[in-house]
Amino acid sequence: MRKMFLMGIALIAASGVMAQDLKSKDVPQVVKTALMSKYPQAAKVAWEKEKGNYEANWGGKSGEDNSVVFTPVGTFVEIVKSIPISTLPATIAPYVAAHYKGAKIKEAGKVTDAAGKTMYEAEIKGGDLIFDEKGNFIKKD
Repeated sequence: MRKMFLMGIALIAASGVMAQDLKSKDVPQVVKTALMSKYPQAAKVAWEKEKGNYEANWGGKSGEDNSVVFTPVGTFVEIVKSIPISTLPATIAPYVAAHYKGAKIKEAGKVTDAAGKTMYEAEIKGGDLIFDEKGNFIKKD
């Protein structure tokens, strides 16, 4: 049983589902160059690899006020900027209360993708909930 459990954990880690902290030296130069070109104000950047992409985090007390994702070749995917939970669209809190009993929104973010599309992210225990610009549920991430 223990062996099967460990094999399951290894498969999850190998599939890239879990975020992996990286040192700057382990991030391709093209990705670091893309970050500095698009966000020259980024300082004290912490890197992660998630789902095959590279995520740069910086700013604020937690160091994660800004979270930017790039592909391995340096193509911008999205940025998530931390926002106060109170500024989420009004439909999000009632949705969470109705569909995730007892869940509390711990953090919130405004997501802007490469095409300029805006979405919102509400972090609850167990994952992130993604909503469109009007506050309509899209998916759990």
